[in-house]
Amino acid sequence: MWGGAQLPGAQARVFALPHCLVLRTTMPKKVKPAGAGKEEGPVPCKQVKVEPAGGPSPLNLDSPSGLFESLISPIKTETFFKEFWEQKPLLIQRDDPVLATYYQSLFRLSDLKSLCSRGMYYGRDVNVCRCVNGKKKVLNKDGKVHFLQLRKDFDQKRATIQFHQPQRFKDELWRIQEKLECYFGSLVGSNVYITPAGSQGLPPHYDDVEVFILQLEGEKHWRLYHPTVPLAREYSLEAEDRIGRPAHEFTLKPGDLLYFPRGTIHQADTPSGLAHSTHVTISTYQSSSWGDFLLDTISGLVFDTAKADVELRAGIPRQLLLQVETTAVATRKLSGFLRMLADRLEGTKELLSADMKKDFAMNRLPPYYLGDGAELSTPGGQLPGLDSTVRLQFRDHVVLTVGPDQDPSDETREKMVYVYHSLKNRRETHMMGNEETESHGLRFPLSHVDALKQIWNSSAISVKDLKLTTDEEKQSLVLSLWTECLIQVV
Repeated sequence: MWGGAQLPGAQARVFALPHCLVLRTTMPKKVKPAGAGKEEGPVPCKQVKVEPAGGPSPLNLDSPSGLFESLISPIKTETFFKEFWEQKPLLIQRDDPVLATYYQSLFRLSDLKSLCSRGMYYGRDVNVCRCVNGKKKVLNKDGKVHFLQLRKDFDQKRATIQFHQPQRFKDELWRIQEKLECYFGSLVGSNVYITPAGSQGLPPHYDDVEVFILQLEGEKHWRLYHPTVPLAREYSLEAEDRIGRPAHEFTLKPGDLLYFPRGTIHQADTPSGLAHSTHVTISTYQSSSWGDFLLDTISGLVFDTAKADVELRAGIPRQLLLQVETTAVATRKLSGFLRMLADRLEGTKELLSADMKKDFAMNRLPPYYLGDGAELSTPGGQLPGLDSTVRLQFRDHVVLTVGPDQDPSDETREKMVYVYHSLKNRRETHMMGNEETESHGLRFPLSHVDALKQIWNSSAISVKDLKLTTDEEKQSLVLSLWTECLIQVV
């Protein structure tokens, strides 16, 4: 039998199932956050209000690690990543009315009326669908979503309502997902599924993301199957006659949590004779594999190596691109180059990220706040000078990377240091792939990289101690960072 942690005042029974761990817990009425407390970190230049109007959360939202630990409690994070992450499902069934009420507040069927009045559109914001004879039937209308029609399809056609990226509109989901993006260092999206009794929205399928299911309203009957493509890189439907019998079958109730790795085949339905079911799927780690990271960094490694090695700068054989098949000579040559790149990589301190760091910074959620967001766009506090001591703030929302100069007018393509951040990102476009986004940040000469690392790696540092040649460079650097609200004087 698997071992399991136990919360103070809670009883947890742990059941051993093949490739899955199930926890059934009976929780005390007052839930204490399971995190280790607030992480130390810099304070924003203007204090950002983060306490929701509805009162404190039963989850620990003091820090990204505290949130995740409380989300999967009583499982410890070390156990989760050692035994479950990318390996097998985890089911935590809870009898906790406080947590169940909190989960329900994240999204309700009754929320749809007010959301539709804000201008929702089929396809972009809402899908209406039903699984019929093992196939997905989409019942979307054209254009704007009208609540009365949506409710009619839900009641009469027994259709599932899929609401895309509700964190754009629901503050507490924004709060949770922003923390999880800090924790994982990867985009975190969500979808809400509302399914009437005796109905199923989607046929069996697998996803290309790590999935966390939070049951919000009613009950949902789940069936999980062994993957046909472990750690899949794409979404795909699977025919019933191919997937065999379920490996696991269970029912989620409000307050329960389910995790399963990408590639896990699954389907779910709302049992007959019960109220509707509402659950939110929180997903992460799309295109975040070692293969993706290799593709992202290999171009920079080739760029650097070609500058130093004339053999890589030599031309390919004539008419090589006209050949139907790659020649043996070309294959041997490329194999040799790859070995040379591997040797060079062993001694490389800086890996040039072409896109992944920038894409993450420009597409993720901005820091959670209440108000108009002026705290994130207007610098406050004392103006930094040569005699100042400064420290980085919003650390989890800033990335530092080195890459070729992206200025098209610069033909030399010298390496530059880029500081990207998400302070000015628009919550309304989060995870909406067809919406235009822009990057926010600063660009510095490569000579500034050591000084920037000093700021990144120190809790506080004197401007005079920055590793730059002149006082003017030191002052200019900290003033640029302060203007973007990335540092403050302490």
